[in-house]
Amino acid sequence: MIQKELFDLGSSPITTLLMQWYGEHKRELPWRETCDPYHIWISEVILQQTRIAQGIGYYHRFTKRFPDLQTLAAAREEEVLKVWQGLGYYSRARNLHQAAREMVTRHNGHLPETYAELLALKGVGQYTAAAVASIAFHQPYAVVDGNVYRILTRLFAIEQAIDTPAGKRMVAEIAQSLLPAGNPGEYNQAIMDFGALICTPSQPRCGDCVLRESCLAYGTGNVASFPVKERKSKIRNRYFHYFHILHGNHTYLQKRDASGIWKNLYEFPLIETGEAVDFLQLEKSDAFRQLFSALPGLHISHALTLRHQLTHQLIHTCFYRVTIPEDTLFNPPAHLLATSHEALHDYPVARLTHKYLETI
Repeated sequence: MIQKELFDLGSSPITTLLMQWYGEHKRELPWRETCDPYHIWISEVILQQTRIAQGIGYYHRFTKRFPDLQTLAAAREEEVLKVWQGLGYYSRARNLHQAAREMVTRHNGHLPETYAELLALKGVGQYTAAAVASIAFHQPYAVVDGNVYRILTRLFAIEQAIDTPAGKRMVAEIAQSLLPAGNPGEYNQAIMDFGALICTPSQPRCGDCVLRESCLAYGTGNVASFPVKERKSKIRNRYFHYFHILHGNHTYLQKRDASGIWKNLYEFPLIETGEAVDFLQLEKSDAFRQLFSALPGLHISHALTLRHQLTHQLIHTCFYRVTIPEDTLFNPPAHLLATSHEALHDYPVARLTHKYLETI
């Protein structure tokens, strides 16, 4: 049983030590140099599923192109996706765009200041609402993410799995109890930095940890056992076959408009198969015949093979380069968009397609 008096209402020595550590070791980050709620919100969304080192460049690029809510709201979605290109998890960019439009129409072009109103915005979950509310508006809401789960389950040797409702609730309650009344935003940034720099997932720096005397996992030599997880995510294998068609000065793209990965991004014509197949099998498929309609004189070469790992999917990809003689009439399917080779880089594409484009 965790003794609540150890961390009651932010008066714990744990909170004090963490804040002292942060005062000496906090990372200098561009979004910590501003009080602008818009920039703080943008940084928090970018940093979801993104390493700091990668996120900094995208933060500068995004805020330079869209310096305020009004500019972001007025932009076309394709512009937003293009600036976001390469960062992944593109629903974040679409949600940012939609939320900006919500705020222009419903909140007079400002971020709402309350946790509940922030949580109601498109794409804003509990973590982002707590981070923005605490950092930008000094509201008393504790952030809870992987760093916080890891630190608190180790400190208190919490054996309840964090991927269960009971485990999530327990950690959230402790996180809220540790929150100091005076500066919740700084505390939230402190615990995030501590998780990134000291209490890391593997090879934590316990020798440099100011909390080790209070850490039950450290005391029992059992740090690597926390946090506890009950379920393992199943990885889905998918098999993509892309066709970069060269017909005179034209090539062809299609827009992903279905729900799922890469919605509203562009890609080359795609055939997805349920299992790995070689080109001879692919050539006999109905999808291949529909795409090329038995065109004469086709020259098809295998250009690139890539494996692309997403959170719950592994994409096995073959890119094929298809040359159609310039004097051959090609009637592509209606959903394909004809574009010049030079204009390919103007379209927002997933990182997978971008990797291929870097080779041509």
